[in-house]
Amino acid sequence: MKSLFESTQEVLFSKDIEQKTQGAQKLKQDFEEGKLNHEKAFLIKDLVEAGYPSFLNFVAPKELPRRRLGSPLGKVALLHSLAHIEFNAINLALDAVYRFQQMPSLYYADWLRVAADEARHFQLLQSRLIQLGSAYGEFPVHSGLWEMAENTAHDVLVRMALVPRVMEARGLDVTPGMVSKLREIKDSESAQILQLIWEEEIQHVSIGSHWFQYLCQQRNICPETTYLRLLNQYFSGRLRGPLHQEARLQAGFSESELAALEQLATPN
Repeated sequence: MKSLFESTQEVLFSKDIEQKTQGAQKLKQDFEEGKLNHEKAFLIKDLVEAGYPSFLNFVAPKELPRRRLGSPLGKVALLHSLAHIEFNAINLALDAVYRFQQMPSLYYADWLRVAADEARHFQLLQSRLIQLGSAYGEFPVHSGLWEMAENTAHDVLVRMALVPRVMEARGLDVTPGMVSKLREIKDSESAQILQLIWEEEIQHVSIGSHWFQYLCQQRNICPETTYLRLLNQYFSGRLRGPLHQEARLQAGFSESELAALEQLATPN
């Protein structure tokens, strides 16, 4: 039986869009069918460089041009940035599988499902970009999301706290506003794609919450105080607001946790 970790490495390191998206979906299917072994240790590389298409132009976040959604160029630029987030999310989910061995079988099932979902999200956005006369790679991008993967590579608990419950949770807060603006400019097709992504991202953040709480229980530490401590350590106790209370509650945040986060949140 093939190693889950070796098979995931192949897809994670791939720079080809089709191999990445189709590979992520096949990994989920193969694991569900019992074709991949997660119990045997696999030696992973210390410095993991996730595969990205060679045609991408990476720049510093501050160098990305700011465009208004109301213009045709601004709308395409927004969809492009979202497609890049989803491509990053494929790599992040695959790395959560590849890097952290000796986790329960359900952990790998969850993150392979997330990787397959993110691949489908990317495909939807890429198809929409093509319909609008653009494509992934036509705008510059930044590497901030993958840098967080590198910063949390040492501990699965820290990864579960900060990637799903900070970086991805931010999407829960801001996406409904994007959906509303797209509907205002009569782009219902793009709005429907973002609405679907938002609903499924609630489930993804919920998966992160579940495994964060599981790991805290395993280590006999308090999830809420640990989460706030990590926010302070990695983000200087700052969080961008406003927060979408209902979506975050559905995604596994507690009422008391949200009350504490509201104190930290700054206006966008």
